[in-house]
Amino acid sequence: PFYIDELDPSVQYLHWEFVDPDSIPVCGFQWNHWSLANLPVDALMYDFNDSHALAIPADFSRTVSAMIPETLQGRTSAASPLLQGRSTDPAVTMRYNGPYPPDKDHEYFLHVWGTTAPLAGLNQGFWLNELEHALRDSRSIADQGGIFLTGKA
Repeated sequence: PFYIDELDPSVQYLHWEFVDPDSIPVCGFQWNHWSLANLPVDALMYDFNDSHALAIPADFSRTVSAMIPETLQGRTSAASPLLQGRSTDPAVTMRYNGPYPPDKDHEYFLHVWGTTAPLAGLNQGFWLNELEHALRDSRSIADQGGIFLTGKA
């Protein structure tokens, strides 16, 4: 679980990526652990202890499609054609996975954007670059922020 705090009041939709740039020496590319788009802010609960912090509950990636169907989840790196024996199961390829650093502690990055309108042109199972293109093309970004988080090996 995590919380999104001090969000600009004009934000109506949230979008995020959770990535591991420290995976590059291990597998040759940044591992995309989770991406999400077009999550309506009004579909979320505020933290009971902080009326300004939106709560993203544990296991949200596994329940959001049923609870908030207009929210889109992107493909993770588990869907990469570079992986031998890769899964085609959306529960693996389009849901949060990890972090499980295989070699040493890794610094993961969670980047959250807030917009006043949903992002256009995305579908379930979008790739991370499609999210980034939609954000670049959007004229409705009202807020953004990020945090590095250490995953222990």
